[in-house]
Parts: sequence; C-alpha cells; structure tokens
Amino acid sequence: MTWKLRTATVDDLDHIMELETGTFGNDAWSRDAMRRDLINRQCYYLVAERLGFPGELDGYAGLFAPRGALECDIQTIAVAESARRSGLGRTLMQALIGEARKRGATEVFLEVRADNPGAHELYRTLGFEDIAVRVAYYQPDGVDAVVMRLLIPEPTTQPTTESAAGE
Repeated sequence: MTWKLRTATVDDLDHIMELETGTFGNDAWSRDAMRRDLINRQCYYLVAERLGFPGELDGYAGLFAPRGALECDIQTIAVAESARRSGLGRTLMQALIGEARKRGATEVFLEVRADNPGAHELYRTLGFEDIAVRVAYYQPDGVDAVVMRLLIPEPTTQPTTESAAGE
C-alpha cells in the first residue's frame, strides 16, 4: 500500500472519528475535542490517504507543537486495522517528529498504553525512552500509561564531496 500524507482539516473529521472510535473504543477522544485540535494552530495533524482512493483514510496522527516551544507532545495516532504492520505508523511518527524539529522542539513526549506492546516497541525503535508511568491513566479500564520521551538530535550536516576529498 502507498499513501499520500497531507495536513488534516475539519473536512476529515468524520473519517478521523471513524478511525478514532474504531481504534480506541472507550478511550476515544470526543468529536468536539478532535475538532478543537484540528483548528488549533498550535496543533499539527496529518492524515494518510490511500493512493488511488481519494478520501479514504488509513491513518492519522496529531502533534501539539507551539512554534518555538522546546517540548512537543504527540497527542494521538491511529492506523486502520487493514493498514497495520505496513510501516504507516512509523511514517506518520517520523513526519510528526520532523514537524516538531521544524518548529524548534528539542524533545517530543507521548503516552502509550502499557497493554500495547506493539506501539511501545515502535516508539522505542524511533528513539523514544520510557521516563515515567501514569497509574490507571486510561479510563474507564484503568490501564497505566507509559510516558516516553525522544530527544531530537541536532540536524547533522554531511561533508560535501569536495570538502571530504580535501581532508
């Protein structure tokens, strides 16, 4: 599968909420909360639209990222069941991390359910580390949240062929 990532708009709200409720059930955000984030300029939301199927979304992800803030927070990410284990979650996460860097952040935080080892492992492979546990954070089922942090590395500059050859 191949996707086009694009900035989410309020026009995507129905599709986003379909994914949100299908993925998170009782933990799903409300429609009003999602709408507020989609129109908030301090938030950055992406949707993954399947190529060849306009309007069909296989995933979305959101970042709270005030410009100039050193810390950003990944608010949410969801991938349709049919698109899981395809690399889409990683692609969405990398796009959010790139946006956080572009906005000047040096750290990105997120919470992940303690009973979601697949997501936890994905975040670890992206460089996130566990820093805390929030006991019974997810309600109504009382599941703990693992708080994770990524230190965004400084962009590296590669030596040009000319400078490398002259050394």
